[in-house]
Amino acid sequence: MKRVGNIYNRICDVENIKVAMRNASLGKRSQSRVKHVLLHEDFYASCISETLKTKTYIPSPHTEKTIKDGPNKKERTICKPRFYPDQIIHWSLMMVIQPIIMRGMYEYSCGSIPKRGTSYAQKTLRKWLDCDRKNTKYCLKMDISKFYPSIDNEKLKVMFAKKIKDKDCLWLINIIIDANKGQPIGYYTSQWFSNFFLEGLDHYIKEELRVLYYVRYVDDLVLLGANKRRLHFAGKQISYYLNSIGLKMKDNWQLFPLKHRDIDFLGLRFFRDRTILRKRNSLRMRRRIKRVGKKYRLNHHDASAVISYWGWIKRSDSYWFYNNYIKPYISIKKCRKVISAYGRRNSHPTVQSTDAIAT
Repeated sequence: MKRVGNIYNRICDVENIKVAMRNASLGKRSQSRVKHVLLHEDFYASCISETLKTKTYIPSPHTEKTIKDGPNKKERTICKPRFYPDQIIHWSLMMVIQPIIMRGMYEYSCGSIPKRGTSYAQKTLRKWLDCDRKNTKYCLKMDISKFYPSIDNEKLKVMFAKKIKDKDCLWLINIIIDANKGQPIGYYTSQWFSNFFLEGLDHYIKEELRVLYYVRYVDDLVLLGANKRRLHFAGKQISYYLNSIGLKMKDNWQLFPLKHRDIDFLGLRFFRDRTILRKRNSLRMRRRIKRVGKKYRLNHHDASAVISYWGWIKRSDSYWFYNNYIKPYISIKKCRKVISAYGRRNSHPTVQSTDAIAT
């Protein structure tokens, strides 16, 4: 693929930085430090532009926070970079190079990619199971161990150099990469860099191993096939490939026939003929809905949670669950009205698309 050049000026452009500033501020505009920067948008955008043009940017130290994520309460360390200038610079860079990264990205590489979230991956897997029973007899489910912190920064920089020939742009990418060991969870750049790091793996699985059905959600891999031996061989080759780029597959990989087991993937359980909610997820929903139903007034936070649950229910065969545990306690229509009213009160300036910036 032909390498792309002459893009650094677009990253340094004041208008690009202003849009990046607005994008980076979404969800935190009530914070005083963010308000101050937005209030003096022209001044701070010019400062960042000058910093990038003169190559005097040095990443600031980030703050760390340990959270217990998901129903399993898995501990994760979240890194939070400063809003000014780091988060703004991260957005300024990604709005320009995002189309370049996506140009060679695998169609079913999901997670932290626009229009390729959990819903996209779930619908894709369901479609494969329904449309091709012959070639979805067996499932190989794999997971990469400590993915983000294990990414080899030097290999990542080499991968970028194969796509981008603009030395100034590569300087900025390299200085962001070198600021941490691996890719820190919480950086806007990390979610893009990590998916880009596995681009070669995706093409290897599809083009060399010729796996017919394969979907990846960040570090979770699901492969479907008609032949158990071929999937077993693919699993070994994938493990070797990951070792070659400094990553390791978890030992808890599974290879099983779908007529005896379901695929537990992204909060849902996919059977041959139906999709149901994961048990602990359904239990969490029931408890939350009961608490919300007892409240005198429905707030935006609770309404958003209910609409999120509604999305999961629609993507599974959970009509009975909805009629018994959701509908008697709360109205989906009312939740939508609360969210709509909140949106009108807290409307943000229009966020320009990354594709528009890139062109």
